[in-house]
Amino acid sequence: MNKLAFAIPVVALLAVIPNAVCGQTASNDTAHVTALSSVYDDDGEPSTTKVPFGGYDLTWQNGSDRRDRSVLQTKYFTGSFMLDANYTYSFNNPIDNTVVGSTALARNNELQVSFVGFGGDFNYKNARGRLMTQFGNRAIVVARNDVSPYRGQYKLADAYRYVSEAYAGYHFNVLYGINVDAGLFMSYLGLNSYYQVENWEYQASYTSDNTPWFFNGVRVQIFLSKTLKIEPWIINGWQSYGKFNSMPGVGANITWMPNESLKLLTNDYYGTDAAGLPERKRFHSDNSFLYRYYNHPQSTGISRAAFSSTFDIGFENGGGVKAFGGDSATPSQHFISGMIYNRIWFNHNKFAITVGGGVMTNPGRYLVLYPTGEASPLPNPSDPTTTEGKYPFSANPGDKFSAWDASANFDWMPNQSLTVRLEYVHRHSDVPYFSGRGGVTSPNGYSTQTLPPDWRPDLVTSEDRLILAILFRL
Repeated sequence: MNKLAFAIPVVALLAVIPNAVCGQTASNDTAHVTALSSVYDDDGEPSTTKVPFGGYDLTWQNGSDRRDRSVLQTKYFTGSFMLDANYTYSFNNPIDNTVVGSTALARNNELQVSFVGFGGDFNYKNARGRLMTQFGNRAIVVARNDVSPYRGQYKLADAYRYVSEAYAGYHFNVLYGINVDAGLFMSYLGLNSYYQVENWEYQASYTSDNTPWFFNGVRVQIFLSKTLKIEPWIINGWQSYGKFNSMPGVGANITWMPNESLKLLTNDYYGTDAAGLPERKRFHSDNSFLYRYYNHPQSTGISRAAFSSTFDIGFENGGGVKAFGGDSATPSQHFISGMIYNRIWFNHNKFAITVGGGVMTNPGRYLVLYPTGEASPLPNPSDPTTTEGKYPFSANPGDKFSAWDASANFDWMPNQSLTVRLEYVHRHSDVPYFSGRGGVTSPNGYSTQTLPPDWRPDLVTSEDRLILAILFRL
């Protein structure tokens, strides 16, 4: 690992720690809903003496469980059920109804069930485990972005497709607790949660949507105090069920939250994630800051307000590319992005509006979500020696890609289990990328039609859409 790879995360962390705090999304960590069932005394009974972030109200945070309790909590099991249904209207109105460039959405102008999940957290004395299933569009959309299953046999994407989280481990009663877990767990990169019911916005900005949603490996959560956690990982790779090369991915999360109104987190990753190119190394640093600057929950007017920002920087180096300052012989491949959101709640937190957006530049396109259909450069499942699409979107070293997005939404939250969201989103890129009127499938929009010689996928540089989502969690 070169000096630059070490320097960037250290400098980023030193710059933000004096001014803010670090945190962890509630669905990924010991939090207000499950804290008492995941920290134990010497007799294996739930402990209330040392709870990381104990007593904090985390329900306001972007990427966190907004419930203050679970109605499915028992001594040994805390259950969970989530459903995410949406109708998204694309002003581009593609003829095949296909969404390009999103892990949240799959189909335009149709009512779709994006996610259905059920499962929960198990504990017995200090042993712990979590299992969450996943069904709906996301079981297909997210898994397609992992090409590690094409190394070898046994179709890993199919084996894991209907599981979003599955891990087991042990809790050690040391400091404020140490958890050692192995299996499939949620990534923290990008701030947003994998579960839309926890997010301030529905269509995540590029910083979240183009970084991992899951990791497969081992993590160690070390709670040094009530306010500070350090969590190293050894994982198969960057959102990959398997490994691309012989080296595993390594990384860590640092979380610091001295009070419930401030939160800061940094995540840093290093690995080899270019298939068949072990000399190409990837580094990524992800840093988020959240601040709740107003809180009067009993107010019938503005009841609370909060702000979040995230900044990411990363690169690939070696194997024919370099991080920065490349040329035609050795082009640059890096990722620089940021996003910012502001959210205001009203009337006892029953209503909320959120506005924000972000920017991204990613020469080499190594983190860009690839278009689907006949524009897909991914392997063809029926013949992996060819591309899925007949006219694939280019993803060569050094290929330019810059984009920005903006969104605004309105939420109605009659109780802690239901959110009804109406959102407007505009996205723009400097190259044709989003699905235009002609779609990415065929002239009539159906994959059953033979493609005429002169037909091509219709990719355009911008899109506007309205999203109506119903998000339920029990």
